[in-house]
Amino acid sequence: MQKISTFLWFDTQAEEAAEFYVSLFDDSEILTVSRYGEGAPMPAGTALGVTFTLAGTEFQAMNAGPQFPFTEAISLFIRAETQPEIDELWQKLIADGGEPSRCGWLKDKYGLSWQVVPSILGELLSDPDPKRAGRVMQAMLGMAKIEIPGLLAAAEAE
Repeated sequence: MQKISTFLWFDTQAEEAAEFYVSLFDDSEILTVSRYGEGAPMPAGTALGVTFTLAGTEFQAMNAGPQFPFTEAISLFIRAETQPEIDELWQKLIADGGEPSRCGWLKDKYGLSWQVVPSILGELLSDPDPKRAGRVMQAMLGMAKIEIPGLLAAAEAE
């Protein structure tokens, strides 16, 4: 068991969201679901808490009402290795009401912010040649979904 895990506050969709998220990543599963009983703030049988793993990392989710919606102040960061992986995750996460943002950020249909970022981006942005790194930064700033070929082209441009 992890000592520290991310806790996600949902209005009423914790179980649905957890099921969706575990469908996206290998080594992911729902571990436990606790439910509200009679006389609770939500209908009996509604998921109270959900513990799940995504790619081996544990998360907690709770249905607790609309008091605290998600903001971009926290996001889940996905390090992707290939453009097909970026494309697939991006499409699945923005489907059914999600929305793209800039620089690899998006919100899923539950309002949770994600970053889908190629591993090579950090390497390119920390290039010892500041002009090369700057071109990569400018290319990334112009992208919603990050496109590895565009980053590489910017790095190689003169």
